[in-house]
Amino acid sequence: MKKTHLLALVVIALAIGIVMATAGDASVYVSFKEAKELAADGDLRKVHVVGRLPHNANNDIVGMQYNPTLDPNYFTFVLVDTNRVHQQVVYFNPKPQDFEKSEQVVITGNMRNDVFVADKILLKCPSKYVENEVKGATAGL
Repeated sequence: MKKTHLLALVVIALAIGIVMATAGDASVYVSFKEAKELAADGDLRKVHVVGRLPHNANNDIVGMQYNPTLDPNYFTFVLVDTNRVHQQVVYFNPKPQDFEKSEQVVITGNMRNDVFVADKILLKCPSKYVENEVKGATAGL
């Protein structure tokens, strides 16, 4: 066997190994119920949960607690998933900027002792365009 063939086989084997290792770390989108079931089974892999923040009649976020003077790396809030299940979420980092303005929140992490511990928080903020501006811009067409 030629050295180039052997080198090509080694490169292919490395590429397959990298793809398999990356695929094993890929997390999935689940509900809080499924995240609890995974944790109960001992599966501690990271999962994504999509949800919205609950608001009261004054449009204030319900269940959000953050006191940067006491502990700047402790942020907790309630998230409602797509199945309308309310879950306490803890994030051991500072509160993300514009968190209150977000329409939808995607968290990555896992369940621990009936609390979802988030490693990452992704925010979907409202569009920068106002509905009236969009209608006004397209009215002449």
